[in-house]
Amino acid sequence: MMNDKQVKVYGGIDTHADTHHLAVIDQAGRRLADAQIPTTATGYQAALRFLGSWPGLVSVGIECTGSYGAAVTRVVREAGITVFEVNRPNRFDRRLHGKSDPFDAYSAAEAVLGGRVSAAPKGGDGLVESLRVLRTSRSSALQARTATINQIKGMLITAPEDLRTRYRGLSTPKLIAALAASRPTPTPVTAAEATAYSLQPAAAGQALASTDRADRGLGWAPAATTRRPRPDLMRVFGCGRDTIAQLLITAGDNPDRLRSEAAFAALAGVCPIPASSGKTKRHRLNRAGDRQANSALYHIVMVRLRYNQETRDYVARRTAEGKTKMEIIRCLKRYLVRQLYPLIVETLHPRKEVAAA
Repeated sequence: MMNDKQVKVYGGIDTHADTHHLAVIDQAGRRLADAQIPTTATGYQAALRFLGSWPGLVSVGIECTGSYGAAVTRVVREAGITVFEVNRPNRFDRRLHGKSDPFDAYSAAEAVLGGRVSAAPKGGDGLVESLRVLRTSRSSALQARTATINQIKGMLITAPEDLRTRYRGLSTPKLIAALAASRPTPTPVTAAEATAYSLQPAAAGQALASTDRADRGLGWAPAATTRRPRPDLMRVFGCGRDTIAQLLITAGDNPDRLRSEAAFAALAGVCPIPASSGKTKRHRLNRAGDRQANSALYHIVMVRLRYNQETRDYVARRTAEGKTKMEIIRCLKRYLVRQLYPLIVETLHPRKEVAAA
């Protein structure tokens, strides 16, 4: 084995559900060693021993740091090793060399060595992870409620006329409540009895349960954010619980991975993209980035367009300059990021000085 103390070493980890594959290369790109570990506490300690056997280790690239690689990422970072988030291997290399776990692990290490990756993984163990889990639960409850309500209304459309007449004109909440409180025949025979028999448990057992599960999650975002001493994101005009939670989730528990306000704008897909040609000088919408964060910014802008006079004056001025509605919304989302970015960083790290963008 070569003198590891004089050679810089870079690691890579290819992650899967049951096993991870580790690999290390030197500063010249030569492949030194690789190993496979199980996705258990014992396996993660074996990974630390493997990486620690190379004193010249500089950093490690890990795939899927937000899913399969979340646990090993936490363990490696807690050991004081610098970790970078790595995307899947280059498709051209895969076509040329094929695919295997060692190949993917070495590719992750080579991506770190070549400087093709520079993003730090999200923390995954703080305030933002709590918000993400709760928001995921609430979103699934809302989807289940919507599917159940659509099913109920679809059944009512084809139901016998007397049953349709009984529930015609009711709002969705009143319809669900009425169906849940109904007492259909326990031994249905006719089509009307069978339909009523099917609608009652759908309303009582699924729609109401999903609604209750979703409503219980309505208070978590402000509770989580207002525990911080400052600033209060809820006071920003147009911001709501869901939008704040989504923007915090996008930023992650370690906003240091976002080097600047412009980086956060790019992550949210609101940075301007040049679209000039010839005598035309313009920018277009950015369709990349985190679309959920982009949607959150869009909803805030829509609230401001309706209720904020300053925003409406801005729209009128830019419209007179020849800007389209979508271009104006893009500009508003970019300005919104400029306002929210320092507040988000300060919320996640209250004692940290936020550098002026």
